Amino acid sequence: MPEITVSMAAGRTEEQKVGMMRDITQALVKNLGVDPEAVVIQINEAPLIHKMKGGKTFVERAAALKK
Repeated sequence: MPEITVSMAAGRTEEQKVGMMRDITQALVKNLGVDPEAVVIQINEAPLIHKMKGGKTFVERAAALKK
């Protein structure tokens, strides 16, 4: 049973997350030949203040883009 974990910053809509999970499921069905019932997908979301890239939190990065 394929099990996929997606780690990402919080902020996407429920519709976006469900769509992504459906697309991932279909990719595994197509490429691995597994039954969709065998696919498990989990999303781990982190608040923007808990993610950092290039030495700046995602909150800091967003604020810098608005300037």
